[in-house]
Amino acid sequence: MKPFRYERATDAAHAVATVAAHPGAAFLGAGTNLVDHLKLGITSPDLLVDVSRLPLDEVTELDGGGLRVGANVRNADLAAHPAVRARYPVLSQALLSGASGQLRNLATTGGNLLQRTRCAYFQDPSTPCNKRDPGSGCAALEGWTRYHAILGASSHCVAVHPSDMAVAMAALEAVVVTLGPDGERRIPVTDFHRLPGDAPHRDTVLRHGELITAVELPALPWAARSRYRKVRDRASYAFALVSVAVALDLEDDVRTVREARIALGGIAHKPWRAERAEQALRGLPATEENCRTAADAETADAHPLRDNAFKIPLVHNTLAAVVRDLVPEAPGRLEGTR
Repeated sequence: MKPFRYERATDAAHAVATVAAHPGAAFLGAGTNLVDHLKLGITSPDLLVDVSRLPLDEVTELDGGGLRVGANVRNADLAAHPAVRARYPVLSQALLSGASGQLRNLATTGGNLLQRTRCAYFQDPSTPCNKRDPGSGCAALEGWTRYHAILGASSHCVAVHPSDMAVAMAALEAVVVTLGPDGERRIPVTDFHRLPGDAPHRDTVLRHGELITAVELPALPWAARSRYRKVRDRASYAFALVSVAVALDLEDDVRTVREARIALGGIAHKPWRAERAEQALRGLPATEENCRTAADAETADAHPLRDNAFKIPLVHNTLAAVVRDLVPEAPGRLEGTR
């Protein structure tokens, strides 16, 4: 590991000023992702500014019914928060689907958003990786691609974003609040992460020295009818093959979709807001046929790799299953998933 200096920030403004003034500096939160990469030599900052003790660890009410989640709120605490469980169950479920209990007790909201989009080749310094070493190539293109992207990828990178929390936040239209050298900025979470293009080493739109201070969840009364489902190779501590976050607003007859928010995980370099699927469901009964038509619309531009074409029908099946679970028992309820 390359030697580095360590400073503990006294406040958010001090942390931002310190990192902004040093091109080789980085923020240190809980370190659940960064420390691994320090050990592997994937990253080598010469200064770490510790922001883990800044007073950014509360969940507070916003005017109008939303919530403001401090960047240092632990994943386990956010999942268990009564307001989150009642108003945004999709977020609580997504958090509980991520990592292990030990990591959830340590990992933070801001750190979860900032974890690197990565695959096994990124974690292996002996292989070429444009994310780790820009211009070196992408070993995954000719390698094992079971976990890789089917949407939004490029010839430079086919890795997928690993966060469960961020998928739920994309469906909830959360806003990331940051503090940078030029002041505060508010970034929709759907715009926060980048597709790889020709610069896959840039995971987010953050500028150097810009610090996440909070995430705001807008008031969305019908988000109480929401669910997250994660399909993976084993029951715990595994990244998603496909995940689906859905919030539904149903007409009084509980059969017709008035409004929908859908996001997908495990399929792209960023949490994927499924706007085509949402549009396809609006105004229609929540039937299996309509769910599959919506999934068809969302995956129309998919480009599966050698080992992951199964993800397309898996998106169809998982979306149909989640919507089925959200529709109350009633005549015309969504039929069973094929």
